[in-house]
Amino acid sequence: MEQRPSLRERKQKQAREQIVEAAFALFAERGFTEVTVSDIAERAEVGRTTFFRYFGDKQEVVFSDEQQLLDHLAERQRALPGEAPQDLSTALEQVRGLVLDVCAEATADAEHYEMHQRLLEQNPELKDRSARKMQRFAEVGEAVLLERGTPRDVAVLAAQIAVACYQAGSRLAGANAPALAPAVDVAFGQLDVLLDAQPAHRGHDDQESRRPRSRL
Repeated sequence: MEQRPSLRERKQKQAREQIVEAAFALFAERGFTEVTVSDIAERAEVGRTTFFRYFGDKQEVVFSDEQQLLDHLAERQRALPGEAPQDLSTALEQVRGLVLDVCAEATADAEHYEMHQRLLEQNPELKDRSARKMQRFAEVGEAVLLERGTPRDVAVLAAQIAVACYQAGSRLAGANAPALAPAVDVAFGQLDVLLDAQPAHRGHDDQESRRPRSRL
């Protein structure tokens, strides 16, 4: 039986949600650069100390759902049935479904997601931080693949390619929440085409044909 959160935990969750809601409302009204931590705390009806208990700065509020998405990604990946994938094609097939799950969760609140995307496009410092944070998703995916027994070269490539597909889909979808998952799926689909077109391995004759020949 799942244990019910304590009163303290419920109050903490409520305070955090108030801060996020207040911040996004202010960002929409004034623009990111014109909003201060004090503005957010005042709108959320909490003190600055409470704000900093949950967020290191106002930029972190923009990425408020990151940890939840990371946790859910790891949980779903560990819960996958069967043996760990041993080749890149199988690994990508598994992580494709997980990434699409993350897309669905990230866009469940379409208005919040679309505001998030607009903030990234309008503020280079947020866009830069977002790019760095995306590597956390790759690191989590890689770590869980390794934990399950996937070879390291496959785990590293699959995790990095998965993040690249998400970023490509995100760029194509822009601030259109319903378009994110289909765009990411298309990116993975292009990989299928490329992988299917490649031979399983290159033979000795193929390697020889690629070597420079002497003119003597």
